[in-house]
Amino acid sequence: MSALDIHKDATEIPLADNFMWPGGKRIAVFFRVSFEWWSDQAWPGIGPMGNPIKNGVPDLNAVGWAEYGHRRGIQRILAVLARNDVKASVNVSGIMAERYPETVARIAAEGHEVVAHSYSMDVIPIYLSKQEELDNIERTTELIEKATGVKPKGWISPRSTPSLRSPRLLAECGFEWHGDTLNDDMPYLVKFDNGSIVAFPNSTEVNDLPLYMRHGNSPRIYLEIFQDWLESAREREIGPVKIDPAIHAHVFGRQPGLSMYERVIETAKAADDIWIGTRSQAVAHVRTHVGAR
Repeated sequence: MSALDIHKDATEIPLADNFMWPGGKRIAVFFRVSFEWWSDQAWPGIGPMGNPIKNGVPDLNAVGWAEYGHRRGIQRILAVLARNDVKASVNVSGIMAERYPETVARIAAEGHEVVAHSYSMDVIPIYLSKQEELDNIERTTELIEKATGVKPKGWISPRSTPSLRSPRLLAECGFEWHGDTLNDDMPYLVKFDNGSIVAFPNSTEVNDLPLYMRHGNSPRIYLEIFQDWLESAREREIGPVKIDPAIHAHVFGRQPGLSMYERVIETAKAADDIWIGTRSQAVAHVRTHVGAR
């Protein structure tokens, strides 16, 4: 392992080549939503305007753009998920559980998984000392548990960027999985000398932030890439596969992006060869397989 490997000094245990998702399915789709916010005196690093303002000056355009997520976007998204009877894994910043506990409680009450997403989007583990990171994990966990009545099982850092110690600390704090890597297609078990955690790599192929905001693609591309991925999974892959179409409440909580997300949901729901679940449901299934090896 390299010096920059986040699982350094751990043992990684992959799934078997003949692993199948629940129901004997080879293909799995996990719908992901991000419900995010920034600390006071911080703001999004990306917004709808292409011309950045001076460093250190609050980007109130980006702030207003991000406010859409809790004012309108999350309500629209929850309605789409309910209409299609799909449960999502929802990344929630601790500050959102602190300031909008009723909304976060609703997310959990409607059967969605609430995933810890740091206290705020500017609190990124790679910038923190060990104690600061532990304090952030504890603070975020407590805020989410207070709002929902349930301790989160999974953690994804802002921009999926951990510190080198994050997986070990999360395992020590009782988390069952983390999504702070892009290094594989499939989840795998990470065993430390004092515990274990499942690494559940994110996929970025079908994600509104890079596709739409960073690269300026039409929202329709979101649907087309999912369709292309599904065709490839069926015709060109022989082992187990997964993908997690992701949207942010302040980005594709708007139309027409949300309609493309719903069409992806409809496509997956209509297929008899796809298992749809939350990440924690998947991790529980994964552990029954790697634990027997």
